[in-house]
Formats: sequence, structure tokens, C-alpha cells
Amino acid sequence: MAFKPNYNQQRADRNRAKEQKKQEKLRQKEEAVAQRKASHGPETSDDDPAGEGQADVAQGETAPNRTS
Repeated sequence: MAFKPNYNQQRADRNRAKEQKKQEKLRQKEEAVAQRKASHGPETSDDDPAGEGQADVAQGETAPNRTS
């Protein structure tokens, strides 16, 4: 005699597989981002206290406006 189908278990299995696939895709995407950042080279961070990432502007002058 065959078992009757357990739809809740089948649904849970599908959801588990879907979540695992999603996590794997996210992990690969994060690795690709990390690899691009590593190959790009060091960049200045937002919390740069010395302001070395900013353009040189003499005292009393204003930086040119940049529009995107």
C-alpha cells in the first residue's frame, strides 16, 4: 500500500531548496563583488580623517561644483 501524499512536506522541501539556491546565488554575487574590489585596488574610505581623497583646494577657495 502506498503512502498518501504529504503536501506540506513537499512544499517545505521545495521552499528549502529554493532558499538554498537563493543563498548560493547571493554568495556567488558577493564573491564576485569582493573579487572586483580586490582587483580594482585600494580606494579611499568614507571615514578618511585626513581628507586625502578630496581634491586639493587652496585655503579660501571653494571646490568646483560637480553635477552628475
